[in-house]
Amino acid sequence: MNPHAAQPTSLAALGKSLWRNRQLIYQMTRRDVLGRYQGSFMGLAWSFFTPLLMLAVYTFIFSVVFKARWGDGGEESNTGFAVVMFVGMIVHSLFAEALNRAPGMILSNVNYVKKVVFPLEILPVIAMCASLFHTVISLGVLLAAYAMFKGFIHWTAVFIPFVLFPLVLLSLGLAWMLASLGVFLRDVGQTIGLLTTVMMFLAPVFYPLTAVPEALRPLIMLNPLTFIIEQARNALVWGFWPDWAGLGIYTLIAVGIAWAGYAWFQKTRKGFADVL
Repeated sequence: MNPHAAQPTSLAALGKSLWRNRQLIYQMTRRDVLGRYQGSFMGLAWSFFTPLLMLAVYTFIFSVVFKARWGDGGEESNTGFAVVMFVGMIVHSLFAEALNRAPGMILSNVNYVKKVVFPLEILPVIAMCASLFHTVISLGVLLAAYAMFKGFIHWTAVFIPFVLFPLVLLSLGLAWMLASLGVFLRDVGQTIGLLTTVMMFLAPVFYPLTAVPEALRPLIMLNPLTFIIEQARNALVWGFWPDWAGLGIYTLIAVGIAWAGYAWFQKTRKGFADVL
């Protein structure tokens, strides 16, 4: 394969590439996940104990020390602040992990660019799959904690894959863009880490949306994390149906961004070998 040749940019080409390389994606995702804990005493068990420990710390700090409550009454004030906050942290982590890794994705796999015929477009997908693995573990810890605190789990929790799906598409599109830009602009990695941190505080992760002054709420709603966090809490914590119309619009926008990010990556990848 000529690394300087033009690459297909259609959604059909993307689908074919993902299907054709599905086994490679699985194997590299598995290696990525296991590689994080290689050599440690507990190994993969850390992926379970880390969110469990963090949830325990959040519960102690916010529920015991600060005696924080999320709402003004009813079910909200009886639900652990840490559990509600943890939903926002899970959504943000899914988004931030994929984006923070993206700028260095090509730089850390130079051999795939220069020496081996390799589908570079799957590298951000592998990072997203690894992030999804840790998200599933964290959701399991969250649901177990909620069942322990409340004695039940809302059946609406089954909708959480549909809530997270558009965010996954959006994250992939941005990851493809950042993976490409990271090759040509080495400051992107530092910038995106700062940006994802700012986005965490400009989303209702640590506070309810109702706590934001009404004049500033449109600014908070522009954050792509805000809507997904609110819908995830509806499904997991409050037992409400997601906003299907809103998710539909979000998904259409996310598909457009994913396509644009993939097309940008494919258009610019012919310059990777020259820069690296």
